[in-house]
Amino acid sequence: MSRFAQLGPKIRQYGANSARMFVYCAIPSACFIHTSLGPSMLPTLNMAGDMLMIERLPGWRKRLRVGDLVAFTTPYDPGRRAVKRLLAEAGDTVCVDPKSKHPSFVLVPKGHVWLQGDNFNNSTDSRVYGPIPLGLLHGRVTWCVWPSPRRIKNGAEILPGHFTDA
Repeated sequence: MSRFAQLGPKIRQYGANSARMFVYCAIPSACFIHTSLGPSMLPTLNMAGDMLMIERLPGWRKRLRVGDLVAFTTPYDPGRRAVKRLLAEAGDTVCVDPKSKHPSFVLVPKGHVWLQGDNFNNSTDSRVYGPIPLGLLHGRVTWCVWPSPRRIKNGAEILPGHFTDA
């Protein structure tokens, strides 16, 4: 069996998704491809690198929801982009380190978001930077293009329990 024949089922499996990704990327202002490296988003993204499609369709900021992955410029290094999960929006209160003996809380100001990596113990994120201005966001991660093509879905979970002042 030829190599092309072996690829047939894979091409059909990813064909519809690839067509969608092509349409988005055919318009440069609609999306861009970003390579994500490092351990901060484990287990969602590979440490060795995933090529991600970042959506920039008109109105993408209005479609952002808690739990989405976003690409942004890091506040301390304007030449560096990173990908993190949106954990809070303007007006939300966030516990900076819930494992701390004396946890501190931050109110996310208007025009900002709170971003954190999925790998809590190995991520430089809003716990270091503070709230991130919306102007530093580049887009919403919608697809992992390579090495294992898949749609990146919102990872928000509702956990039972509540916070108290005690």
